[in-house]
Amino acid sequence: MIDKTNLKEEYEYLYDDSVTVEEASRRIFELVKVLRTNCPWDIEQTHESLRRGMIEECYEVIEAINRKNDLNLREELGDVLLQIIFHADIARSENRFDIVDVINALCEKMINRHPHVFSTGDAKTVDKVLEKWENIKSKEHGNITHTERLKDVPKSLPALIRGEKVQKRAADVGFDWDNIEPAIDKVREEFGEFCSEMTEANYTGMEEELGDLLFSVINVSRFAKIDAEAALNKATDKFIQRFSMIEDAARESGRDLKDMTLEEMDALWDEIKKSAC
Repeated sequence: MIDKTNLKEEYEYLYDDSVTVEEASRRIFELVKVLRTNCPWDIEQTHESLRRGMIEECYEVIEAINRKNDLNLREELGDVLLQIIFHADIARSENRFDIVDVINALCEKMINRHPHVFSTGDAKTVDKVLEKWENIKSKEHGNITHTERLKDVPKSLPALIRGEKVQKRAADVGFDWDNIEPAIDKVREEFGEFCSEMTEANYTGMEEELGDLLFSVINVSRFAKIDAEAALNKATDKFIQRFSMIEDAARESGRDLKDMTLEEMDALWDEIKKSAC
């Protein structure tokens, strides 16, 4: 049994939030070490067991940004920071690397990727900065072929974002249409192929053609300079809003949606859609 009274006395400085940046850094590093020494759950965690938590915390940061909620953003950034320090401490305990190695590697990478800031390189526009960034990044990763650059896009990214990044890298070597029209034609073609497989009730074929259709739609969004991920999220939010209005309309008439036919719900949907235009 851990003597928590003595533990509190030993780590009394961890309770002080009136600290400098350096002291705050020491505070969180030490806090994680204490947790990973004294908490049964923290002790058992591994890089693999924490993967889902890292994903969820990153998405919660994005949600706080979208909501423009500073207090929530501060909290969620702290949760991501905790994940980073936790992973680094696991590696430290296994004598692989520590948080200092993580920070130093990051600093070296940022200096190397900004030659227009730290050396004689020149990049006067955002596009030039991004171009140099990708070129330097490619050299760092040691990619030999263009295919390797496509494979280098993480599979763990959301599918829409991964598809767009792969397409952009293919476009970098000229594997791309000149304008949006052929991309739109490709969407029509893939939709027709999906419908053909659906007619044949071929699930495997349907899945493949639906993937091709979605990939083609991403291509159109890329040409139109529209963020496909953001566009889909907005469409989902719009659906939820209109669904809520349908439910409110049904409730006002003394009915529940589950007791209504699809035709009745569609009629309400059309009315709401017209009023929103």
